[in-house]
Amino acid sequence: MTGIVLWSDNPKAKMQADAIALEFRYCGYDEVVDANGRYDFSRIDQVLDDIASRNHQAVLRFHFCYVGKETTVPDFIRSRSDYRETVGKSEKKTTHFCDWSNQALQEFTLQFYSRFAQRYDSDPRIAFLQTGFGLWAEYHIYSGPRKLGKTFPSKAFQDQFLRHMSTSFQDLPWSISIDAADSTYSPLEDNAELLALSFGVFDDSFLCKPHARENAVNWRILGPERWRHSPAGGEFSYYTRMDQKLALADQGPHGVSFEQAAEQFHISYMIGNDQLRFQPAERLRDAASSTGYRFRVTEATLAEGRLRLRVANEGVAPIYRDAYFGAGGNMATRSLRGLLPGQTLECEINGVTTADIETLSIRSDAILPTQVIQFAADL
Repeated sequence: MTGIVLWSDNPKAKMQADAIALEFRYCGYDEVVDANGRYDFSRIDQVLDDIASRNHQAVLRFHFCYVGKETTVPDFIRSRSDYRETVGKSEKKTTHFCDWSNQALQEFTLQFYSRFAQRYDSDPRIAFLQTGFGLWAEYHIYSGPRKLGKTFPSKAFQDQFLRHMSTSFQDLPWSISIDAADSTYSPLEDNAELLALSFGVFDDSFLCKPHARENAVNWRILGPERWRHSPAGGEFSYYTRMDQKLALADQGPHGVSFEQAAEQFHISYMIGNDQLRFQPAERLRDAASSTGYRFRVTEATLAEGRLRLRVANEGVAPIYRDAYFGAGGNMATRSLRGLLPGQTLECEINGVTTADIETLSIRSDAILPTQVIQFAADL
């Protein structure tokens, strides 16, 4: 549930399968809901099974609008007489924008995530869910017709949507773009109730040249301590050609290395689909070790069948799903979830024999049966 992420249609995700643990895919709402309003998640299941076949988990992002394309609003809404999309230019390409004044679209959006959560909230094939509005669901229309309540949801509906997401998902971490900090679009800034919700954030221009004066401000607005309970991720910047080429260089593209930035922003995952064009697979594995959690057992004692462990998190972020140490057929009752960087915890496993020590592992229902959560040990 950490590391550099490749897109699921990147052939190198299969060729270099051991260099990554996560794959990203954009998803359209019309891939799930047909022209009659019927839900069919089989296509999403196929995507998830395909990714899992490479021993990877998915990072999914559902979007309505994409530059140069029609919306993914299902046809049963698009065909309504009271639904009128806006067609305009974005990045000089003909692009369709949703009609967010339409009540049916708003109701569908809430219903969609209720049903998605019912089906996938505890599915180990998915590591992270991303969502949002605007172009690429990145919470902006930086190029094209922008009108709150028409081509972009009203702040009142966004308020309802964010609260709905927070109550719908109990296990699967969900995130929105850091651009949701912009009060031009969003109701979040200075809204204590909304900022207290359990959403993570993603930054789709990570390590760009203006990151310190622009992106970092958005991170602060959405909560500098948010990473303590919800994941931080993103994608390496495409602002310039050098942003991708030097993303994993020693000094990064603009004087800050990925390792430094990952520690500063407590990054768990980062989309880097082009990185194998510029870096060997070993570099992606090294970069992955600078993200997320990194557990170390610093002390272990076995007495009268009771194994006591002291565990430290030497990473840059906690693990956001329940995970437990186990040995033999028994597990600790205390989860590693929420153990912050630099902190330690103690846990006990009962009914352990000397032979069971060889089977000591971290076990979690939130990962694939074929995956392993690694840890170091000083014993």
